[in-house]
Amino acid sequence: MRILAAMSGGVDSAVAAARAVDAGHDVVGVHLALSRAGGTLRTGSRGCCTIEDAMDARRAADRLGIPFYVWDFSERFRDDVIDDFVSEYRAGRTPNPCMRCNEKIKFAALLERAMELGFDAVCTGHYATLVDGAGGLELHRASDAAKDQSYVLGVLTAEQLAHTYFPLGDTPSKALVRAEAEQRGLSVAQKPDSHDICFIPDGDTRGWLADKVGAAQGDVVDRTGAIVGSHEGAHAFTIGQRRGLSLGVPAPDGKPRFVLEIRPVSNTVVVGPKEALATAEISGSRFTWTGRAPAVDEFDCHVQIRAHADPVPARASLSDGVLTVRPETPFDGVAPGQTAVLYDGTRVVGQFTIDDAVSAVPLSA
Repeated sequence: MRILAAMSGGVDSAVAAARAVDAGHDVVGVHLALSRAGGTLRTGSRGCCTIEDAMDARRAADRLGIPFYVWDFSERFRDDVIDDFVSEYRAGRTPNPCMRCNEKIKFAALLERAMELGFDAVCTGHYATLVDGAGGLELHRASDAAKDQSYVLGVLTAEQLAHTYFPLGDTPSKALVRAEAEQRGLSVAQKPDSHDICFIPDGDTRGWLADKVGAAQGDVVDRTGAIVGSHEGAHAFTIGQRRGLSLGVPAPDGKPRFVLEIRPVSNTVVVGPKEALATAEISGSRFTWTGRAPAVDEFDCHVQIRAHADPVPARASLSDGVLTVRPETPFDGVAPGQTAVLYDGTRVVGQFTIDDAVSAVPLSA
């Protein structure tokens, strides 16, 4: 096959490209330039897709003896990922930019261009596996549970899965990938993994958002509406947050309070007891199926609401264009804007963006 290897400059994508070469494919490497800030450099393990990463990717491609290009996707990344991130926070939601990047950039814009240029598939260093099932190609969890990235790939469609290649999915551990990189003479063998949001390399999400959204003083209230504090911008808070609330009025029972709700229109943050974070139901209308769609409108599954959260047994139902999930045991601290990924065993069934979350604890509790 003709394979376009997306090379981020990290060890995973470099080894994935190497394995594609070993498998006998015609491989071309490409690095995606996602920022117009040409002088941007990594800070330790923070950030990715920088000048340093592009140079690391080129050195890896040279070592593998494959052609290498840098494609400028910065405008598309700004429109589909960064602007979406800002607008979601303005609306009081908590977005996942990695999901949007996979959905809009790596497996939409990149894959579309690859197909136009005659490539058969895009290869990445994601830890996930593809399986030929009875109903077509399926996306499954990786062998290494600690590195499994099937959650952030839940946005892929059946058509995208048909043109995707994940050479690392069956690798038992990241340590083996690093050892393989050493053996191949790849300079990125011990390069730190990137963390945090790539377009906020200093890790100061609150400060970055304040610059984009603007700071405005507002009230912090309890579940009855009583004012218990103030803040400098609702965008700085997330559901489930405990620290940094600066409450002027202690809770009657003396227990810590957590962010339960963000109301962007009134610039209000609602706080309450930890038990009020329990969520009995989540739903959303922006959903996709990963591979074949379920044969029925109501089915049992496991649901994961964060990249590293434990999957929870649940019942999912589809009605009037809205996908609703009711877990056997309540979720903890669900925020609108998060992504819920549905599993059947190790297979990814689909995903949806959470629009609404229903508390398991009544207001009077």
